[in-house]
Amino acid sequence: MDRRDFLKSTAMTAATLAASRLAYGQAPTAALPVSGSGVKWNKAPCRFCGTGCHVQVGVEGGKVVAIAGDPKAEVNKGLLCVKGYHVGLALYGSDRLTQPLLRKGDKQVPISWDEALDLIASRIQKDPKGFALYGSGQWTIPEGYTASKFVKGGLGSNQLDANARLCMSSAVTGFLATYGVDEPAGCYDDLDACDVLIMWGNNPAEMHPVLFSRVIDRRSRGEKVTLIDIGTRRTRTSAFCDHVLRFKPNTDLAIACGIAHLLVEAGTWDKAFVEAHCAFRAPSEPATLQGKAITFEEYRALLAPYTPEHVEKLSGVSQKDLRMLARLFGRRDVRITSLWCMGVNQHTRGTAMNSLIHGLHLLSGHFGTPGNAPTSLTGQPSACGTVREVGTLSHALPGGRVVAEEKHRHQMEDLWNVPPGRIAETPGYHTVQMWERFSTPTEQGGDIHTVWVQVTNPAQTLPNRHKLVDPSRKLPDRFLIVSDAYPTETTRIADLVLPSAMWVEKNGMVGNSERRTQQWFKMVNPPGQARDDAWQLIAVAHRLFERGFEGMKDRDGRFLFEVKKDGKPVPIWDFAHYYDVNVDAHLFEEYRKTTRIKHKDLAPYEEYVKARGLRWPVVQQPDGSWRETRFRFSGFDDPYVEKGRDIQFYHSPTHDHRAQIWFNPYEAPPESPDEEFPFWLCTGRVIEHWHSGTMTMRIPQLQRAMPSAYLEMNRADARRLGVGNGDVVTVETRRGSLELPVWLGGRGEPPEGSLFVPFFDERLLINELTLDAHDPFSKQPDYKKCAARVRGRKKRKEARG
Repeated sequence: MDRRDFLKSTAMTAATLAASRLAYGQAPTAALPVSGSGVKWNKAPCRFCGTGCHVQVGVEGGKVVAIAGDPKAEVNKGLLCVKGYHVGLALYGSDRLTQPLLRKGDKQVPISWDEALDLIASRIQKDPKGFALYGSGQWTIPEGYTASKFVKGGLGSNQLDANARLCMSSAVTGFLATYGVDEPAGCYDDLDACDVLIMWGNNPAEMHPVLFSRVIDRRSRGEKVTLIDIGTRRTRTSAFCDHVLRFKPNTDLAIACGIAHLLVEAGTWDKAFVEAHCAFRAPSEPATLQGKAITFEEYRALLAPYTPEHVEKLSGVSQKDLRMLARLFGRRDVRITSLWCMGVNQHTRGTAMNSLIHGLHLLSGHFGTPGNAPTSLTGQPSACGTVREVGTLSHALPGGRVVAEEKHRHQMEDLWNVPPGRIAETPGYHTVQMWERFSTPTEQGGDIHTVWVQVTNPAQTLPNRHKLVDPSRKLPDRFLIVSDAYPTETTRIADLVLPSAMWVEKNGMVGNSERRTQQWFKMVNPPGQARDDAWQLIAVAHRLFERGFEGMKDRDGRFLFEVKKDGKPVPIWDFAHYYDVNVDAHLFEEYRKTTRIKHKDLAPYEEYVKARGLRWPVVQQPDGSWRETRFRFSGFDDPYVEKGRDIQFYHSPTHDHRAQIWFNPYEAPPESPDEEFPFWLCTGRVIEHWHSGTMTMRIPQLQRAMPSAYLEMNRADARRLGVGNGDVVTVETRRGSLELPVWLGGRGEPPEGSLFVPFFDERLLINELTLDAHDPFSKQPDYKKCAARVRGRKKRKEARG
């Protein structure tokens, strides 16, 4: 099977893989039309996921009418997944939001933008510290930078967090604990060079199919690539793998410790690499992200209990398979790449597990050369660029800085030209805390009175919605503002709804999973009164400035977001003039100044206009050109590695150029099946839909291909309960219940005692059942395991599959 056949097989037949004539509903078009067709083409990264595929967008008559894979793009080389081929249709759902809406009683009624801006400004001015902004890895880089400057540099608050807290924050803390700096050292090129690809709780055949197809394509050319699936259920990825290892939920830490134990005891760890570049670390008391230093002998002693026999008992993975993994890691003649995503990150031990995967690669020396890399994948188009680089988290500042560091605060205050002390030193509330405070009465400590949500759908995606969201709707002094392109579960319960422009209806930049920053220009106008999210923030900032709010003035009394053209300020807060100047370019160039402290150097804006993305650090060469970096910390490629060194961890958390190999013990999960709730419940995604389905459920081809969520269960469990394919059952946890149709023998199958439900269907809110327990360092909730039961079979619906 080659790459194209693989991509065609990964979606149901109803979802056509073709570049469709979108706006006019004409027949699919597989290639760019000849010149003179009337269609104007331009580049843009896809709106979905963190892969960063580039598409060619065809525009005619003021509408996106065609989509094609971009053959000049290194990420996808002209290919797209089923969502990518239909991305243009995401703009044209019939129920786009086109005007501001204010709740009056039980109804949301139209109001003007002026009224909406005044209302938000009044809420902020009344109590700036009780205002919170909740954003997303779907914000563009300039939007996220605007949000960070607005809240931290303007309001003097740190009440800003993003939904990447729910998906990528454990990857962040794992990188920081290991290397002292966030984001992967390797890149997608490793997929073209590795001999072994290990997927840790990851299903890239559906979740990142274009990347997975690179490996499948190599196999079709006769190359030998060993694929290993380590997970809790059989998926489409499993079907392509040489080894499929099923483990009991939460025991992945025991597996990683067991591999390390075998490497150490057999003496097959890479002594030269470790002695030159690594140190050892273990949890401290009290627990901190830095932990405590330990010797190799102490590390060895901590690993001693994790024998193959003990790990098999804990995890269910056979001693034979554990020894197979250890033999592979112990070999110097093979190149190993590890991939992971939500299975590792959405975990109450997510930071620990991320650190253990990095540790296996460091301990075995499978690091820093093409094909040898531990690589975390992202789920959102700019979860790296906007959240992790720009700093739209409650503890962070742009360029890898943190609010707790006085030096970092002063650096940003100088850049933003705001008075010393403007940036607060105390981190704001992380996502779960923010929504807890918003849903808690003021007299009981609920000090967040207003939340402004942009580019995300927390009423459907936050865990344990009954606790974190619903109570706020009964508190009279709470006010929820939502900026979005479509009606969602969150707009439905909002007090104020603002219509947003999306994707190529505005300028944009994003950062993908391999440190690649990508740019595009506005190509079509948004419908009605829908407007850019960055403009919305700037317009509110100026409304506050007009009222004399000191935080929206810089040290010289000028507007915090002042943009000049020909030496004169441009009224960018007036949407009629927002595109008189490229605001994105101005914001990006300002942000670019922050990126060198952690060697995340970015090129000038115009370089991204010319390119299909550049991987940072991007450094200017003597001839004036700009060179990207593929392999970070590697002397042959990274310009910041000192001459003569093969590897240098120049942001080492111990300040000695060494990465940290962590020991983290297995711990029982916060909730496990018992007599009352005998099943494990896991949540996830399907290939046709993305996140909460707000966009993809409005694409007819994708909606027809996967029209509703379902309950996936093992056939043996179904027989025992008397449940057939298509029957409707009630799934219950200690937090809620939900009726779902059963799908047996579909594209995935959990082991006995386990259940799986996808997240995309807003009619079937699985977040009413999920657990809000979270990692102590990253604060990322665990969506992958909680205790559940199945009850109440109803009459059978039409069976799937």
